Amino acid sequence: MIITNTEHIARKEVTETLGLVRGNSTRARFFGRDIVAFFKNIAGGEISEYNDLLSNTRNKAIERMVKEAEKMGADAVMNIRFNTANVAQGVSEILAYGTAVKLKDIE
Repeated sequence: MIITNTEHIARKEVTETLGLVRGNSTRARFFGRDIVAFFKNIAGGEISEYNDLLSNTRNKAIERMVKEAEKMGADAVMNIRFNTANVAQGVSEILAYGTAVKLKDIE
């Protein structure tokens, strides 16, 4: 499965647009991480605990989007975008979405 945020893929031609696919993941912060993040926030610098949390959440959203595209028989998901939202106190959602397409090689 090719995953890209571009409108074109080198040496490929879109033969069919299958439609919108999306995947989302919602994660809550862990209290232990909040304590570590609080102290890092005071000292300044990157808060790796939250980076890891968001990275894992984003990867799960992409995985779910790809599974939806595979069910449609897609070869690729193009024009991928992400949206992030806080859905509750300490709970974040990441939505990944794009266009599922069928491809053929250009000779």
